[in-house]
Amino acid sequence: CTSCWRRMPEAAAMELARLETAAAEILATASDRDSALREIAQLLEASVPHYDWVGFYLADGRELVLGPFVGEPTEHVRIAFGRGICGQVAESGETKVVADVTAEANYLSCSSAVQSEVVVPIHAGGEFVAQLDIDSHARDPFAPDEVEFLQRLCARLARLWSET
Repeated sequence: CTSCWRRMPEAAAMELARLETAAAEILATASDRDSALREIAQLLEASVPHYDWVGFYLADGRELVLGPFVGEPTEHVRIAFGRGICGQVAESGETKVVADVTAEANYLSCSSAVQSEVVVPIHAGGEFVAQLDIDSHARDPFAPDEVEFLQRLCARLARLWSET
């Protein structure tokens, strides 16, 4: 259940530790960047009840291009830097947690069911290269420990860009 992550922090911590180990195994065995990102997206979406859409956007000049994702298809396959939550993160280079998307003036709606979003940048060699985007149908489900886990994960994913 979505709120269980906040009500049962010990269980959530154990699940995050399991996810961290599983993600490390994916990174160690993936044949290429796209397959690694796809497997990470699948792992996160299948493991966390309030992750309803999990995907990666890759930087291409001053645009984000949709990469591997799990969830409903989106019309947002290219997003200009500065546009929407994802575009804001691309410009700022900082994680953004949106507890209630209806309170955001610069929000690009993918679905009326989405209530919250977290976007975590990926930097390689000091440059913004991609981001992890997670949408939830629950309002304000992202716990601080969970966001920290996602930031650690994205720091690890950066090596996928240094290997190409």
